[in-house]
Amino acid sequence: MHGARLLFAALLSILVIGASAPLSAAPVITPPDAGLDALMRDYDGMQPGAAVLVLRDGEAVFERGYGLAVVEDGTPVTPQTNFRLASVSKQFTAAAILLLAEDGKLSLDDKVRRWLPSLPAAADAVTIRHLLSHSGGLIDYEDLMPPAQTTQLHDIDVLRLLEHQDRTYFPAGQGYRYSNGGYALLALIVGKASGQDFATFLRQRIFLPLGMQDTYAHQDGVDEVPNRAYGYSRIDGHWQRTDQSPTSAVLGDGGIYSSLRDLARWDAALYDERLLKATSLKAAFSPSVATTEPDVPFYGFGWRINGETLWHSGESIGFRNVIIRYPQRHFTVVVLTNRDGPEPYPLAQKIARRYLYGN
Repeated sequence: MHGARLLFAALLSILVIGASAPLSAAPVITPPDAGLDALMRDYDGMQPGAAVLVLRDGEAVFERGYGLAVVEDGTPVTPQTNFRLASVSKQFTAAAILLLAEDGKLSLDDKVRRWLPSLPAAADAVTIRHLLSHSGGLIDYEDLMPPAQTTQLHDIDVLRLLEHQDRTYFPAGQGYRYSNGGYALLALIVGKASGQDFATFLRQRIFLPLGMQDTYAHQDGVDEVPNRAYGYSRIDGHWQRTDQSPTSAVLGDGGIYSSLRDLARWDAALYDERLLKATSLKAAFSPSVATTEPDVPFYGFGWRINGETLWHSGESIGFRNVIIRYPQRHFTVVVLTNRDGPEPYPLAQKIARRYLYGN
């Protein structure tokens, strides 16, 4: 009996030591892939990193973190790490609008001034549909910010800036110009039509129903992002934290934080009607306007459309992200990074080619 107690104590001590041992910077979640690891070499080690997800037929065939989510204390990137999605957030803003249209709370052809009457007369012809597809022609709010702006703007501040711009780049529906401000206005419309604030609506109607427990439209002082990655920029040869800018608190155009695990749940919901009706999904994924952007022949609602692919990138101070979906193949690649460069879209394409074409 005495020997059994000693054996139990020894096993318990091993478990305790193991539980307190530090995690590695790149935990192996799926079988090693030397070729993919080589592609991600520049993100690994004691530096701002990346998270990579490859989904095939709803299953994660590759899921791994590289490098650090928090450089200062050595916190590694894992599949649970939450990155600021930047403009990858726009697909969620579009989904919120489509849900409200299904509820009969609004119409995509509503004039924006019905919901935001303080906009100037120049916005008279702009509809919700135009904002979704970047074809409204509204002036970019970033160009209206004072050069010395240091305090953070919120979605309502975007509206206030646009209230004084009685001009547009082109008549509504007669052009394309990517508009962060348009998506900030959509967030305000979600709030007005739902009777809830934008972040609460997303949480209650999209994130929690899909099991995206750790995904937030983040607001300082309102919520805490679990497993949060912080953004960094390479300055004078050193990584410096550059996590926030004056536009980082605007939610509708880029304020959502999410992880590989939660984005896998989101991707799954885009194949059936668990969240949106088939007609709404078709509207989001169908060409709404032609663009002149590289690899973006058309834009839908929160999605760029190029042949068989639906994709979107996201760029914010200290973050660069991309999601590429091949719906007909039931195949998706997600790359999230917490550094100011490089843009991961070409990298995600290389990863996709490895799995789809073996090169």
